Amino acid sequence: MLEFLDVYARHADQWGPRLADAAVVSARISILGFMLATVVGLILGLAQEASSRIVRTVVRGYIVFFRGVPVLAILFLIYFGLPGVGIVFDAEPAAVVGLGLAFAAQMAEVFRAGLGAIPRGQWEAAMSAGFRPAQTLFLIILPQVVRIIAAPVIVTFVALLKDSSLASLITVNELVLEGRALATEYFLPLHIYIWVGAMYFLIAFPLSMLAKYLAKRARGARA
Repeated sequence: MLEFLDVYARHADQWGPRLADAAVVSARISILGFMLATVVGLILGLAQEASSRIVRTVVRGYIVFFRGVPVLAILFLIYFGLPGVGIVFDAEPAAVVGLGLAFAAQMAEVFRAGLGAIPRGQWEAAMSAGFRPAQTLFLIILPQVVRIIAAPVIVTFVALLKDSSLASLITVNELVLEGRALATEYFLPLHIYIWVGAMYFLIAFPLSMLAKYLAKRARGARA
């Protein structure tokens, strides 16, 4: 056991900075991808309540498609497929767009559930008080929705963070790809991948616990 740990002592100064830089890349594509997913997801969530049947059908098709297709296939389509029709993304932007579009489908369902939990009477009361639709949405409805959906939003972000490792397959130098490079360079894959896994765990586990706490508190508030 001591020999196993001694490997970390001997290589920490070499592995640590490289993995830390790669973790920054993972965090960057995860945060930007989630921001895109949140914006698109909110639009899709609202569009599901549109009066137009065509709009609802298109949105539903988007959600079904992106929830049914593997994230890796979406990343490959954007990075390797779109250049065939003249649309070229660098690796990192391709990862952000792919993750954002994929998880927008999940965020749309989260927002739909949150919006559905708000009584319709609140919309009507706000409109009768002189609020415009946009004011009603952003000043009255969304603040309540955010409290309701806080836990599933965090769970979705954690899922996106873990799936960001797939960006290594389109050459994004994130945590998994850097770990693979170190494993090839030092011939110590067990030690390196344990370190990589621990870094993901240290980010994801506290967020998961926070989501669990918020979900419990939300259930208590509704009781």
